[in-house]
Amino acid sequence: MSDFAQTVKQQADIVKVIESYIRLRKAGAQNYSGLCPFHKEKSPSFSVHATRQFYHCFGCGVSGDVFSFVGKIENVSFPEAVRIVAQKCGIPLPKREYSSPEQAAEARLRGKLLDLHEAATVWFEEQLNGPEGSVAREYLAGRGLTPEGIKKFRIGYAPGSFNALRDRLSILADADTLRASGLFSQKEHEDGTLGPLYDRFRKRITFPIANESGRVIAFTARTIETGDKAGPKYLNSPETPLYSKSLVLFNLDKAKTAIRQLEFALLVEGQMDCISLYLRGIQNVIATSGTAFTEQQVAILKRHTSNVAVNFDPDAAGANAAEKSIALLTEEGFAIKIITLDDGLDPDRYIRERGVEAYTAAVRAARRKSDYLIERARQMFPGQSAEQKVKAMNYLLPHIRREPEKLSRDQFAADAAQKLGIDSAVLREELRQAALKRRDHIETRPSALTEIDRVLLRALAITDPEHEDARRAAAEAVNSQPQLFERLDAFAALQQLANRGSADPMDVVTDETQRALLAEALLGETEPPSENTVTGAIQSVRKRLIENEIRQMRAQISEAERRGDFTELAALTQKKLDLDRSLRHLHTHSPAH
Repeated sequence: MSDFAQTVKQQADIVKVIESYIRLRKAGAQNYSGLCPFHKEKSPSFSVHATRQFYHCFGCGVSGDVFSFVGKIENVSFPEAVRIVAQKCGIPLPKREYSSPEQAAEARLRGKLLDLHEAATVWFEEQLNGPEGSVAREYLAGRGLTPEGIKKFRIGYAPGSFNALRDRLSILADADTLRASGLFSQKEHEDGTLGPLYDRFRKRITFPIANESGRVIAFTARTIETGDKAGPKYLNSPETPLYSKSLVLFNLDKAKTAIRQLEFALLVEGQMDCISLYLRGIQNVIATSGTAFTEQQVAILKRHTSNVAVNFDPDAAGANAAEKSIALLTEEGFAIKIITLDDGLDPDRYIRERGVEAYTAAVRAARRKSDYLIERARQMFPGQSAEQKVKAMNYLLPHIRREPEKLSRDQFAADAAQKLGIDSAVLREELRQAALKRRDHIETRPSALTEIDRVLLRALAITDPEHEDARRAAAEAVNSQPQLFERLDAFAALQQLANRGSADPMDVVTDETQRALLAEALLGETEPPSENTVTGAIQSVRKRLIENEIRQMRAQISEAERRGDFTELAALTQKKLDLDRSLRHLHTHSPAH
């Protein structure tokens, strides 16, 4: 070990260095413990000895000193690890030595690119405060940003000039370095040659993107113009030697301390959402910057917390992004909650219009991930038919499969069955087996017709006037109370037959699956059902519906008892008594077959 490395090691506090990456808790006079960043675990087995200045994981067996920790977690060489630890401890660096010319050239390029991005940030800030930045300042003020907030996030403005930033930075670097920075563009001519460099960001508000150390490495720039010539609403830096969007979480440099203190991260979709929340005191907030959440970002976040509250925009794109984020976070063992804001507002607008207290209340009221996904399944596949329920379950099963613990998979599946109103024992067992075996979908087989399906299909297919009373009784029930029959597999066919007029029954039912059910019912018919038989079938459907409502009511009563909500408990108990009374009435007045 070099003399400089030895000096750094003597001065470095391994606990403080490691705490800049993961959460540690005191676990004795000289020991600290936390979740190991080098393997997946739920119970802390990673220990740091403050006096002897070493770490060891009892789970995966890794151990070492402050340099090996930083080298392993940052994936850098020993000299680079020494440099990082020295910077964290405020120790001046000696003149750098490199193992190869290529390594030296790469390090010089990164250093120059960091300098260029710092200079660009300063210049953009100057432009925002100058005459050309007036419209941008007005826009930012309209979004609720104060001068202090703008300064905190180093927001700037890129004027309309094609070469102003290029001219400013050309004194700091040559054309190849400027090109590598991602701050400039150039057009390719028909003959394959490249035109001159010109400023990538023009007539846009600039939002710097920093790495975990707080150094600016890229920009997002928002247009303040409208119309076809304005270009995309947001323009981002391209991939560069400094910046890979899949490896960066916006605002993590500012938020990581609060994330560790509060023991959870608040994940939002947009940078303005993130900035707006942070400046109003919600400081454990990070953003994906409008890109899909990646495995690398999840791994970076895992260093700081294993609890996440997700608050993406409520539109379709936001809901899809939330789903993908939930999937990745679940696979990495995160505890996840979903925040839903009233009136479809995004976080930025909500906190500006409703205030910090209202937003904090929404965070406290965040739903379990499973509840959010089940509700989404109900919205995507509405209705009570078996077909819709199978679709809803097949939407949920990949999420259930990702649950790492068998008990949580079983609970998720049970909640889904109850809330989706799956009263079929066969379908419930299919779901349970799929969850236990971590399958992605339920095998859909042609369902066997129940006797109720057969009676109603045959009645509605009657063409003989002699049995018209039975047909009319079935048609009136289906048309006047369709909610009674939604759970029947043949519901779609029943609706079409009830309104067929004089048309041939097989011609009216257009869906192949439903027509197959009708054919099965009619092929097994010996004689048309009587009006009394039809009335009995309708009564059976009513009984089924009430019995299902009673089951759901029991679950709600149990939940109210658990919460100690006696007002709700009294109301639910009365409803259940009414349902019990209705069921007894149906049993008493069932028609004789």
